[in-house]
Amino acid sequence: MKVVLRSILLLPKQPFLRSATVSVLGSSPVCKPEFPRSAASTSTVSGSKVKVSEIEQTQLGFLNSSKTDIFLRLQTSVQPSGLSPRDKINLPLRLKASRDEVGLVQETIQTKENTPTLINKPDDSFREMRNRFLSFKKEKYLENLECYKELAQAQAPKFLVISCADSRVCPSYILGFQPGEAFIVRNVANFVPPFENGPCETNAALEFSVNDLQVENILVTGHSCCGGIRALMSMDDDEKSSYIKNWVKVGKPAKSTTKATASNLSFDQQCKHCEKESINNSLMNLLSYPWVKERVAKGLLSLHGGYYDFVDCTYEKWTLDYPKNIQKQETGGYAIKNREFWS
Repeated sequence: MKVVLRSILLLPKQPFLRSATVSVLGSSPVCKPEFPRSAASTSTVSGSKVKVSEIEQTQLGFLNSSKTDIFLRLQTSVQPSGLSPRDKINLPLRLKASRDEVGLVQETIQTKENTPTLINKPDDSFREMRNRFLSFKKEKYLENLECYKELAQAQAPKFLVISCADSRVCPSYILGFQPGEAFIVRNVANFVPPFENGPCETNAALEFSVNDLQVENILVTGHSCCGGIRALMSMDDDEKSSYIKNWVKVGKPAKSTTKATASNLSFDQQCKHCEKESINNSLMNLLSYPWVKERVAKGLLSLHGGYYDFVDCTYEKWTLDYPKNIQKQETGGYAIKNREFWS
């Protein structure tokens, strides 16, 4: 198949006609200009006059010819004389031809040698995300418009949920929290650092939710196969410091308890034991915050633990027994009540 391309370049002083015959049968296009290479012309580019000494190459290629739209890229590289290599100008032309219409799009781009050409393609992940958002808007937002208008004015959640950042354990999805029902903070291994550790994003959320939102329940929820707990259990004290190590060492008391009570178990079983032990450790750390302890003592706030096992899809829930924990403070233990198992 041969395609004959004719174009007329009108230059200010010396117009000329050029034509080229291009072969496009699975091989590189070949262009044979019909005018002498030594011929020079004058053209105006960006408000200044430059001489065109030669036209180096003209390429015509078919892209995606098997699809509905056929894209033709006509790229003409022009080198003005009298300019340094740094000032050379490339003028790529993109010719888009479709079954319904033909359009010519000309872009001026200054390119560098060995710079890869970037082609913008729709991201399938964001296309799916867009579809999910539009589905949410249609089926939930617009169907409950009054509720969302109220939420736009203020929030009054009953729960603060402290959950792991693991992508498999979204608490709203698993426990069915609706917008406005739970203030959620997520971190690696759902740790609550003690008050004396100083400020971090977790205790900032804790302070806001307890003092400003006045939540009635705090739920610390962990899960099976937790990578943060596994990092804690396999960590050596002489290891090089890292962000992960500096964070998971918050759970050292849970690791020590696990090593003391479950040393006869396999490493995987020890990790599972520590996953639950660290939840209780975080519940005790919550009481180190004065504003939390005060509201718990007054009966205005309850502390709960939860454990989601996504291997068999079960959930355990329990509540910290504050009065009995006061009695056990000297021994360092803790007491829980209202344990439930959902399966």
